[in-house]
Amino acid sequence: MTDPASKKTVSRWWRLLRRKNGVAAETIALRELLIVILIGAVIIGGAFMIAFHFVRPAPPGKFVISTGYETGAYHLYGQRYRELLAREKIDVELRTSTGSADNLKRLLNPDSGVDVALIQGGVAPSADAEHGLVSLATLYYEPLWIFYNHDTELVRLAQLGGKRIAGGPEGSGTRVLVSNILQASGALKPQATLSPLGGMSAADALIAGRLDAVLLVAGPDAPVVQKLLKTPGIRLMNLSHAEALARHFNYLSTVTLPRGMIDIAADIPSTNIRMVATTATLVARSDFHPALIAVLLQAAAKVHGRAGVFHKAGEFPVAREGDFPVSENAERYFKSGPPFLQRYMPFWVANLIERLLVLLVPLIAVLIPVMRIMPAVYDWKVKRKVFRWYRELKSVEIEARSHPDKIDAAELLARLDEIEDGVDGTQVPLTYWDYVYTLRGHIQMVRARLTNTAAPVVPLPPPPE
Repeated sequence: MTDPASKKTVSRWWRLLRRKNGVAAETIALRELLIVILIGAVIIGGAFMIAFHFVRPAPPGKFVISTGYETGAYHLYGQRYRELLAREKIDVELRTSTGSADNLKRLLNPDSGVDVALIQGGVAPSADAEHGLVSLATLYYEPLWIFYNHDTELVRLAQLGGKRIAGGPEGSGTRVLVSNILQASGALKPQATLSPLGGMSAADALIAGRLDAVLLVAGPDAPVVQKLLKTPGIRLMNLSHAEALARHFNYLSTVTLPRGMIDIAADIPSTNIRMVATTATLVARSDFHPALIAVLLQAAAKVHGRAGVFHKAGEFPVAREGDFPVSENAERYFKSGPPFLQRYMPFWVANLIERLLVLLVPLIAVLIPVMRIMPAVYDWKVKRKVFRWYRELKSVEIEARSHPDKIDAAELLARLDEIEDGVDGTQVPLTYWDYVYTLRGHIQMVRARLTNTAAPVVPLPPPPE
């Protein structure tokens, strides 16, 4: 009989062994789980890096606009843009210039620091030239006012040939436009030169008789225009070939100044005046941040969306092909309006959410399949430890069945012992021990058949899934 003390000792060692095996099993389970989680984290991290590669950097909090003279319309509009964008926490720096030609030079110079500029139509050398600039919006008409001091009515630019003409200062968009149309009309003689006077200085010289004609580009509310329209003896040319000029120069349009539009009581002008007009365009570098394009165009819509002397409410701003190709982001804005979130949230909040969505959408698309696959991967990693011994057991069985008369039972039984030792050393989580016990039962079945070589060998049932 077994000594009671010995039974107690064996029982104590058995409990310790079970506790040890349980701890080892839990350790194995945690390790396998951590490996699977690490694999999933690597996949998700890779997806995050790929998504982050396609996310544009956050828009800068500041950009620079080149405008014009401090007393000019361009600078006035720039100030209104700055006020509106300041509400969206965007700082706009205004830089004065001598006009559109100077603004264009700044945009073409990558070291100037200028991102956006107001440019008059017709200033760019060629619409097909590769200049890296895009049009964000056409803002409003800029009519060409042709004032002259003459007793008889003039209706064609050719009639100004040989006269003293002021066409604006060098470097201004007015100078470029005036030179082009006077040259095309035959009003510029080879020996003739344009006076560099512009604005109020040119108006005073015309009134004093030192000039015969002044051509200027300005809005109808400009003080110089109001002064010349109301000065006796100064006339505004009613262009008979306005349509021809508009078709010859694609950046020009025909407009009409209605009778009495300036002053109904004084009947100024006393008749409808046919004129040509260019347009003011908001131009930017092609790498200007798309998010800033949307918020800048929203400000432009508030500034230029009202009705004017030469256009109806809502006609401007608009995406219109001209000297510069229209930005794809600007086209998208005019077709669909502001981005959805910017309609209801401040710019910086909406932009942050939009950038996060660009990251989260692909991450979610990867995260859901990974979370579904991870349990299956964990299950496979644990079961393969058991199933690898099934392959060994199956090879013993196949060998015994292939040559039942020539089998070396002792050798095969030794291999079974090795398989059983391997199974005993296999550590799996407790929830998978039923696979281990099933495998042990199958080992005993094969051993029983091998010990009785006369017994027929039948195939084993498949292992549990």
